[in-house]
Amino acid sequence: MTTLPRFLPLAGACLLSLGAAGAASAAPAGTVAFLMPDQASTRYEQHDFPGFKAEMAKLCPDCKVLYQNANGDAAQQQQQFNSVIAQGAKVIVLDPVDSTAAASLVHMAQGQGIKVIAYDRPVPSTPADYYVSFDNKGIGKAIAQSLVQHLKDKGVPTDKGGVLEVNGSPTDAAAGLIRDGIHEGLQGSGYKTLAEFDTPEWAPPKAQQWVSGQITRFGAQIVGVVAANDGTGGGAIAAFKAAGVNPVPPVSGNDATIAALQLIVAGDQYNTISKPSEIVAAAAAKVAVGFLAGQAPKAEMTLYKTPSQLFTPAVVTEKNLKAEIIDKKILGAKELCTGRYADGCKRLGIAF
Repeated sequence: MTTLPRFLPLAGACLLSLGAAGAASAAPAGTVAFLMPDQASTRYEQHDFPGFKAEMAKLCPDCKVLYQNANGDAAQQQQQFNSVIAQGAKVIVLDPVDSTAAASLVHMAQGQGIKVIAYDRPVPSTPADYYVSFDNKGIGKAIAQSLVQHLKDKGVPTDKGGVLEVNGSPTDAAAGLIRDGIHEGLQGSGYKTLAEFDTPEWAPPKAQQWVSGQITRFGAQIVGVVAANDGTGGGAIAAFKAAGVNPVPPVSGNDATIAALQLIVAGDQYNTISKPSEIVAAAAAKVAVGFLAGQAPKAEMTLYKTPSQLFTPAVVTEKNLKAEIIDKKILGAKELCTGRYADGCKRLGIAF
């Protein structure tokens, strides 16, 4: 996979005419909206939207794409949803801020003959026209099992402590799937869950604040932290460092952000999930173009009564970071191995 060029739009609307010299497509020209939920994670501007834009340019060069980011505000996302409908969107790719509130948006669009593709986060109470995502429940289970195995390999006893669980936003159905997977991954491990927290808006500072309180409460009983994504994991790590805990207990993550990969290189974070968002974004573009052409896309499964396509990601630790991230050209060594991370890269055999 090649790394796509970065595109950093503002939180407002960005209208693109995706003309591409020499490109050809049988799809009729149309307007497609790509509505993302927040900027707490850098993935949407750096990976998801560029991946979607690039695939749309290939498949439908005369199509227009309306991009907007709700910045974690469900009311703002509703306004953006109304706006793209007013601008003629025939297909809307929606990553909802609030999965429950999004049900009314799906109803409204479908009532006007507009197709809705749920993206990354499902809309459980109302079937969208399609759902494209990574396997979120599988992600939660994988990061938990990976961390448990690491604790056992290190000989950490199961009867002298336990783990903290830092989940994602309580309004995000995908976070609920990750949480359920974490529960499965921890079940039967022997390590008890000391405390569990649903992080509002996936906000790292809120995760950090909560973990700080748990450090005061449990101290050395904390043998690990299963965090649902890299942002909350980074918040947990910051809490341990602020409390003077050294070494930091193993902390999980998800998204393979540059910051998280650097924390792995430095030995501060144990794992993350490599899920190149461009893969899912490209799949969503293919489904959108199919809808414009009046074609019902094939689905490998059904989730929440919605035809779905789920991708399986890879767990990344320091042992396979080079193979999964550098060798697959998801990230360049020069970008990863900056400043104080240079020595860690050398230790992992990463040339830069």
